[in-house]
Amino acid sequence: MTQMTCIQATTAALAEEMARDATVFHAGIDVAKVGGVFGGSVGLLERFGPKRVRDTPISEAAIVGMAVGAALVGARPVIQLMFADFLMRAWDEIVNQAAKMRFMCGGSSTVPLTIMAGTGGGISAAAQHSQSIEAMCAHVPGLIVVCPSTPADCKGLLKSAIRDDNPVIFLDSKALGNFKGEVPDGDHLVPLGKAAVARAGKDLTIVAVSRMVHSALAAAQTLAEQGIDAEVIDPRTIYPLDTQAILESVARTGRLLVVHEASTFCGIGAEIVASVTDKAFDSLKAAPVRLGSPHSPVPFAPVLENRFYPRVDDIVAAGQRLMG
Repeated sequence: MTQMTCIQATTAALAEEMARDATVFHAGIDVAKVGGVFGGSVGLLERFGPKRVRDTPISEAAIVGMAVGAALVGARPVIQLMFADFLMRAWDEIVNQAAKMRFMCGGSSTVPLTIMAGTGGGISAAAQHSQSIEAMCAHVPGLIVVCPSTPADCKGLLKSAIRDDNPVIFLDSKALGNFKGEVPDGDHLVPLGKAAVARAGKDLTIVAVSRMVHSALAAAQTLAEQGIDAEVIDPRTIYPLDTQAILESVARTGRLLVVHEASTFCGIGAEIVASVTDKAFDSLKAAPVRLGSPHSPVPFAPVLENRFYPRVDDIVAAGQRLMG
């Protein structure tokens, strides 16, 4: 094991995959000379050269359009769009081209494209740079959507994304960029579509997305001191969603709480709750609960942003209510 931050883990994954496969290249705004706006590609230009680590114009539509074309002719592009909010600047290229091309070609073509973008709040980046749009991406057939919460998963999931033959939206939390954790040495891969049990428990299932996993773990510790044993499930991949892991957990605990940064309305929590009530209704001892942000733009002021997202105390209170 090696101690890394989430940013260092994604950089390591990129370097390893570029060294392993000459068809992998990295492109985006300031990824070469600057080393990435968040430092995610530091050292790659010096190691792999300007043909494989490329700065691009400030045009998300052009970046994604170029990458789709490159993927269709045999390359494995990994592009960096900085903020998840900016995916909308290339929404046609992502939704109508990358996501649908394999289907429209009858499976004769693949689009092995990875799109990296920082998601969520926590750094006071205001309404246009703090959105959580994983549910929006997951609603598009043909896209794989990944939301890691640890350095180990950042590395393992990114390597799996690069090797996949489908377009992958890789949404790493900006607030977790400098979060440290142990990362397995060697060719560490985490399968897409496989959830992780971040904490085992028997009284309550908490499904948490991205950085909310850490809030859920802190809440679970507080609940444990009150005699409530909460299990924390990290989906890791939003689509395909590991529904089976969630159902198995709810079958053990009988209670479900879903926590994410995105707006509660039409968030991924709604899909998770619907799946559980549809397939495991008889296991439930209480109505499932969702925690998310208000249906509002993200505020800029740190004191307001801190109140905007579910906090540890909110998760604890919801867990207490579920336990009656």
